[in-house]
Amino acid sequence: MTIFGLFNTSIMGMSAQSNALSNLSENIANVSTTGYKRATTQFLTVLNGYQDANQFGGGVTTRSRYDVSSQATIATTGNASDLAIRGKGFFVVSDSAGGVFLTRAGSFAPDSQGRLVNTAGYYLMAAPTGTQPDALSNLQVVRIHNDRLYSAPSTSAVLSANLPATSAIVAAADLPSANAATSTFTAKSSLTIYDNVGAAKVLNVYFAKTAAETWEMSIYDAADATSGGFPYANPALLTQTLTFDPANGSILTGGTATITPTGASTITVDLSNTTQLGAPFVVNYVNSNGNAAGAVRLVNVGSDGVLSYQLDNGQLVSAYTIPLAEVRAPTELFNFTGNVYVPNRDSGEISVSSPGAGGRGTIVASSLESSAVDLATELSAMIIAQRCYTANTQSFQTTSEILQVLNNIK
Repeated sequence: MTIFGLFNTSIMGMSAQSNALSNLSENIANVSTTGYKRATTQFLTVLNGYQDANQFGGGVTTRSRYDVSSQATIATTGNASDLAIRGKGFFVVSDSAGGVFLTRAGSFAPDSQGRLVNTAGYYLMAAPTGTQPDALSNLQVVRIHNDRLYSAPSTSAVLSANLPATSAIVAAADLPSANAATSTFTAKSSLTIYDNVGAAKVLNVYFAKTAAETWEMSIYDAADATSGGFPYANPALLTQTLTFDPANGSILTGGTATITPTGASTITVDLSNTTQLGAPFVVNYVNSNGNAAGAVRLVNVGSDGVLSYQLDNGQLVSAYTIPLAEVRAPTELFNFTGNVYVPNRDSGEISVSSPGAGGRGTIVASSLESSAVDLATELSAMIIAQRCYTANTQSFQTTSEILQVLNNIK
């Protein structure tokens, strides 16, 4: 190594330590930044090929990386729209121009248009209910409308009951399906569903035994009933035969029913857990989806990423599924202002899916992920970097003094 090579080596050393100090300063500055991931400095040896007497010596260079895969402390905030990720993954966000980014900073709040935006100005993206959250093209900016009412028609229902095995057989002319004044039944239940405008509609469900292990089920709109029940003003919405296994009382046929009440959507009724056993008639479970019209009171986000509106009538309406994104090499992501990341060739493309899928983490609502910076560690590293920088300046100064001696030789 020549005397001039010493200058080059010490300058590279100072530059490398300067880069390290820059990263340490950034970490310290972001010690309170939500979702911030610590910047690290990787030192790499630089060699100038084979070192002979006519070549300058080597040195050092640096490469900065963000430890985006680290998990920081999750703190509860009490704000329902604050979101944190426990485990792997990123939120998908967009800027005002529609650019797609990744972030762990989940301090979201509705803006004047109801869009969930974090403190850096990036909008949360999710898949509307009914759309699979497995493609970026399915995602849109989450928008909460507090200026309107929400309702959803029922599309599915569940009715589970036990029909007494010892019941008497009802004559054909007196079955509920006959809709006559003499119609009788073995058992009766009701099911509340919601029509296309969010109005509640009660359906009366009648069961009548027609033969051994065979029952007739008829469903009527309760609004069509006379004061005494039968006859109804309109025919049954559905009449269906149910058969049961004599060996164990489980349902064999008729376990699914499809009805379309007036002004409502087509509803699939699950009867698969209905039994015929030697016990009294009992309804074990009855429920339907859909909801009555109501205004948004609260926003709930589950660990599975489902964002639901809690209405002022107490009902929950599923609105979005917030996916989590992953890339093949997270540490290769480009970092941008606002604590967001952009994929590139080295990091791999973005893939999205529901929280918990493919090794992804889960979402923690009403919480934020703290900065991944430990102040004591950064200050200790800064002292070391400062001393290393000083040592390199001493090397430069010594080389300068040697060169001055050589220049003074006569």
